[in-house]
Amino acid sequence: MDTIQTIEKFDNGGVMIPEDLAQIDLRSMQLLVTVHDTGSFSAAAAQMDVSQSTVSYTIERLRRAFGDPLFVRQGNSIAETDKCRDLVSHAREVVNRMLAIAVPVEFDPTTAQGGVTLSCNHHERFLLMPSFIAAMRRLAPNVVINILESAVNGKQQLKENIADIVLGPVRILGEGYFRRHIFSDHYSCVMDPGNALAKGEITLERFQEATHVAVTHNGQWQALYFSALRERDILLKPQLTLPSHDSLELMITGTDLVATIPNRLATAYAGRLTVRRFPIQIPIEIDMYWTERTHRSGLHRWARQLLADVARSQVPEKTARP
Repeated sequence: MDTIQTIEKFDNGGVMIPEDLAQIDLRSMQLLVTVHDTGSFSAAAAQMDVSQSTVSYTIERLRRAFGDPLFVRQGNSIAETDKCRDLVSHAREVVNRMLAIAVPVEFDPTTAQGGVTLSCNHHERFLLMPSFIAAMRRLAPNVVINILESAVNGKQQLKENIADIVLGPVRILGEGYFRRHIFSDHYSCVMDPGNALAKGEITLERFQEATHVAVTHNGQWQALYFSALRERDILLKPQLTLPSHDSLELMITGTDLVATIPNRLATAYAGRLTVRRFPIQIPIEIDMYWTERTHRSGLHRWARQLLADVARSQVPEKTARP
């Protein structure tokens, strides 16, 4: 009788759980997930602060319990089996649910300990993080704040418990993820004041003829306006790509380059660079995502609300004028 059949019978009041399976605890499931995510027994041991022999012993117990090798050696690395992949998915959910239930709901920011890890990119970091961090330091001085670069890895960061909150123009779908809208934006173009495109309205024809710079997050991402242009049979070939918006002004100043970026970020360059409205209205929806692991946590519920309040007060509607 295999494990699935046994569990089904137990669910119906029949056969009890086999002894090997009954010995599996939350710590073992957490260790399995960590080995899977790190791709190595030694890395999992370091992350969970246990010996490598403890990792090996636990995985061997799991192999007996589930009748599967779970991980197989491939050269210098390990690969998951099909059953391991399925087991990790369930184990991750169980561990996160138990952690969420165990977290006290009561929360006093003035005495709170712990940390909040937030993942976002330059757009959100530039607009929201200064005020958010100032508020956190004032209201919850003992809470540690960690800010990560999300690039295009937000869902993975949430899935692997690397981040508590992901903020950005992304769509994270699936059971166990929660979403709250934070603010909306649209695209504008920025350029050196001496650029010929800085004079007059930017039409699609003029835009198409310009020399472009694009932010690609190390080649892993393409801004929303590219697909909107393709729908109009316009294929852009940027002359310069950058990993982030943070050095954009330095790269554009004194050149013929034009960057198409979120308007709220573009307006920060007004006075130094020329800002013009992008000729197509494309909404950029910035949302906040989190998982069930922190859904009921008093600290994280409070931090999410504070972030939403900061966004509402610090990101007013602004429009670039030609």
